[in-house]
Amino acid sequence: MNKVRVRYAPSPTGLLHIGNARSALFNYLFARHFGGDFIVRIEDTDVARNVVGGEASQLNYLSWLGLEWNESPDKGGPYGPYRQLERLSLYQKYANELLDKGLAYKDFRENSDKFAIRFKVPQDIDYVFKDMVRGELKFNSKDIEDWIIMKDNGIPTYNFAVVVDDHLMEITHVLRGEEHITNTPKQMMVYQAFGWEIPTFGHMTIIVNEQKKKLSKRDKNVIQFISEYEQMGYLPEAMFNFITLLGWSPTDNQEILTKADIISKFDPARLSKAPAMFDKEKLAYVNSKYIKQLPVDVLAEKAKPYLEKAGITIQSESWLKLLVGIFQDRMTYIGQIVELYHAFFHDVFVLNEEAYQFLVDNTSETVLQAFLTNLEQSDFSSEEIEALIKKTGVDTNTKGKPLFMALRIATTGDMHGPSLPISLALLGKDMVLGRLKQTILKLRGEL
Repeated sequence: MNKVRVRYAPSPTGLLHIGNARSALFNYLFARHFGGDFIVRIEDTDVARNVVGGEASQLNYLSWLGLEWNESPDKGGPYGPYRQLERLSLYQKYANELLDKGLAYKDFRENSDKFAIRFKVPQDIDYVFKDMVRGELKFNSKDIEDWIIMKDNGIPTYNFAVVVDDHLMEITHVLRGEEHITNTPKQMMVYQAFGWEIPTFGHMTIIVNEQKKKLSKRDKNVIQFISEYEQMGYLPEAMFNFITLLGWSPTDNQEILTKADIISKFDPARLSKAPAMFDKEKLAYVNSKYIKQLPVDVLAEKAKPYLEKAGITIQSESWLKLLVGIFQDRMTYIGQIVELYHAFFHDVFVLNEEAYQFLVDNTSETVLQAFLTNLEQSDFSSEEIEALIKKTGVDTNTKGKPLFMALRIATTGDMHGPSLPISLALLGKDMVLGRLKQTILKLRGEL
């Protein structure tokens, strides 16, 4: 087999979204699994729709996801240039060759000397190819009218340019979305007209939302753009892992896989023939697994900008590590630290009826007073707070819920929550002592 060469060829008409990212990722995995080359080529001939920064966004977020490429506009390579607008003379050359062979003809605009060039579709020819995903597919030329290969402004149409580029760049496999299936016979015509070898095609199924409808950029229920996931604090390794599972699965059906594992296990025969569902809960699960694996100091560094942007004062590096450590198991994306912070640090300390009744039923005032006395002289580290909770239990001969829940209610206002010693260390000595005193006064009926 010739060396595998595949390409991802986006138009710079928008930002990198889930569908494009999956196409790029599957081509990348195919190349790396078979020891081949992965090329990024920019199809920028739709000048009116190109957006400023579109190409940069594609390359930036492909890189953020962890894809490396062998050739591209930014990297160069032996088959360049890698932008179609820089290859116009090539398309014109090959269009003229088809004109000379009588396989294409000029289509003049009415009352003008300007003309497009149309490909002359052969009569009643079957175009058959074996799709890597779907098996054998067949089209007949009688269903296709003569089609334009060069517009009258000298810019090629997609189906012509893509064949010229893929041939000259020695692309061996074309893995793309199923919307391109109907383009394939037109492209096969061009390959055959020049006597060029036709690459192996594979068409991935669509991605659908949870209502089984095709994922659309207008679908507001699913975040579409990779840049938004980065901004929210999704980890690139998790996104790489999750997107891989949109239409492919390993033989062991594992869900949490390293990049090296995925490359090793990637088998195009495992590409699904059924639509891939974008499951938001699964994405949250995968990302949370990766967050849990991060060292606390790394997570703290990643969480810090979100807290600062929200105007939250970071009291110290050790305080920050305590904060992210206590919420690490709850976070599905790093930006969620702000929401968790606000849920934890109540602006107003209020005991609901159930919590207050627990304190009354367990005659908790003695426990709270003992804890208050013990805390007043402490340095308020989480380790010392833990020791003083135990000491309070011994001093008052109290254990279990009457000890731990009473102290939690009187200091946090909640009946359940994360580690109490760490919670209190985060709240700070002044706030905790103030809440204890307030609760004691309430129990005495003095508030």
